Amino acid sequence: MTDLLSIAPRDKAEILAQALPYIRKFHGKTMVIKYGGNAMTDPALQADFAEDVVLLKLVGMNPVVVHGGGPQIETALNRLGKKGEFIQGMRVTDAETMEVVEWVLAGEVQQDIVGLINQAGGKAVGLTGRDGGMIRAQKLKMVDSKNPAIEHDVGQVGDIVSIDPSVVKALQDDAFIPVISPIGFGENNESYNINADVVASKLATVLQAEKLMLLTNTPGVLDKAGNLLTDLTAREIDALFADGTISGGMLPKIAGALDAAKAGVHAVHIIDGRVPHAMLLEILTDQAYGTMIRSH
Repeated sequence: MTDLLSIAPRDKAEILAQALPYIRKFHGKTMVIKYGGNAMTDPALQADFAEDVVLLKLVGMNPVVVHGGGPQIETALNRLGKKGEFIQGMRVTDAETMEVVEWVLAGEVQQDIVGLINQAGGKAVGLTGRDGGMIRAQKLKMVDSKNPAIEHDVGQVGDIVSIDPSVVKALQDDAFIPVISPIGFGENNESYNINADVVASKLATVLQAEKLMLLTNTPGVLDKAGNLLTDLTAREIDALFADGTISGGMLPKIAGALDAAKAGVHAVHIIDGRVPHAMLLEILTDQAYGTMIRSH
């Protein structure tokens, strides 16, 4: 990698100037970012992510962060002697697991992210779906992908009923950066664990975001030979679902991304969170990173 200190001042100025059209184009626009994978666990990537979010805010965009926490939940469950179980990419969540999910996501992971962003010079505020009555949910009815007659019980896993974004909008308007844990609540005040990719996708739709970016541990969506698919339409995605190319944890990610694209989010990107400053590369340069998903 080029040593940044060796770049001449004139070249640095040129690089900044080239970002101007993108800064102008996206000024005042909302960017929903799903933060997960290695970018959440590697200290150098954590710092890069926080700097990127603060920079986007300072140049006039409105970043909203939705975070996952699968590895951290897994670690906490192992400490308690519980084994995580997944069905079709969704974590089976009994009452005890739900307690762990809540304290890991809202107590540990969220506050770490808030701290990183604040340390980088931003003003982050942590929220769960309970705050401001943001994410109302109900128990997810999971139909088997191969046999629709079979329904899986995944416990306190939630399906989003509605999102009220007013608390997010109020924070955005006041120079804050919302950091959201994907926990919703039901009509009897019960908690639900909701897939973070799904929350990010629905939130992007409700906020009429300019972009939805999903940070992952892969370069993007790969075909069966391991090649990156840079541009996908709804029809192509259906074919990839049908032949099993998209499976496991990628299923909810792609399904949510496609829903957001169909509902009017201008650009949905699945990008490699292991690349330093991946978000800035995606937003402020003409270099295409990862997979872009379009509704048509």
